[in-house]
Amino acid sequence: MAKADWKDELASFIDDLRVVDECKAEAPGKFNQFCEFIAESSFESLSEELKIYGIKSKVRKEKRKSIAFEVNFPKSRVDHFHYVIRLPNNALDLQLRLLIRGRKDKKSQIEEKEVPFMKNIKPSSVLKLSKEELILDVIKHYKKFISEALIYSE
Repeated sequence: MAKADWKDELASFIDDLRVVDECKAEAPGKFNQFCEFIAESSFESLSEELKIYGIKSKVRKEKRKSIAFEVNFPKSRVDHFHYVIRLPNNALDLQLRLLIRGRKDKKSQIEEKEVPFMKNIKPSSVLKLSKEELILDVIKHYKKFISEALIYSE
């Protein structure tokens, strides 16, 4: 009986490794789907709306790595706020990271912090996010960033 136990243990371990490899291979494709069908569309809608207020913005993509929404200072070409969704290296699922970058004024250095992306959303639900949910998350982080910049600026 002991012989079969270690063989079963080995077989189970090898099978687990195969599953991990499959997940690592699938995650970048799922992330690209998220970028193409949800994030890009959301960012483009938000960009159109910001134009009304004289604020330029753009979307930057790094295939299989990240997608970013960058907002300039009003009536300026200087970047102000970046909302960057990243797929961590060797990710097994869509447990994404959010990088918030920005500068308090046009001459200050860019500061950044990384947090979990929409921490109440399970990785299995990322591809089910609505455009509106993502836009609201961008606005929430943008408002927080602007508020902190106004409060802590000298």
